Amino acid sequence: MLTSDIDLDGTLARAGPGAADMIGDITADAFRHDPFNLWVFRKFAGIEHLFRLQARRIYVPRGFCYARGDEGACMWMLPGGDGNFGLRDYAAFVMPTLLHCGLGAVSRAVQTGKAMEDRHPTFEHAYLFSIGVRPAARGKGLGRKLIQPVLDACDRQGLPAYLENSNPANTGFYSSCGFEPLGQPIHPEPGCPPLMPMVRQPRRI
Repeated sequence: MLTSDIDLDGTLARAGPGAADMIGDITADAFRHDPFNLWVFRKFAGIEHLFRLQARRIYVPRGFCYARGDEGACMWMLPGGDGNFGLRDYAAFVMPTLLHCGLGAVSRAVQTGKAMEDRHPTFEHAYLFSIGVRPAARGKGLGRKLIQPVLDACDRQGLPAYLENSNPANTGFYSSCGFEPLGQPIHPEPGCPPLMPMVRQPRRI
């Protein structure tokens, strides 16, 4: 799948480097009360730092990110893309997280990253790292509008899509988009909130 295979309508705009912080801010705001991310970081500052870092270093330069104004945004990694952290990325993550959230947050985040990597599918797929809608813009169908362009491209290309659902409250939305659980939930530590792998098989068009 190429970026040219994805059709964004006139209200959605692909994010360039100058929009990375906006993409990070929108998605972090949407995850402000996310149970899994709050377990990892305990504080919103940690969530915000991670999502900004992911946008700046990984998903805007290497993936496919887009937004509708300041209301909602997506971060995708297309098939064949590299979503891994390098040593400099880890360094940029660790120090601010240690400062704002403590050593425990760093440890939980590293464990989570390893657990996600261990369960990440080996088959070719489009990976949805995050989708977020500002609270004031919710309830208007924007989430569906945001996720659909890449899902439509997956259908045309005959490719699955994959995500990890960190909030059970979003299960209904993802299910309505065609995602189904893939195996058991991910638990980096016993008793932590579930992180549910979900896959969507391509639909015939």
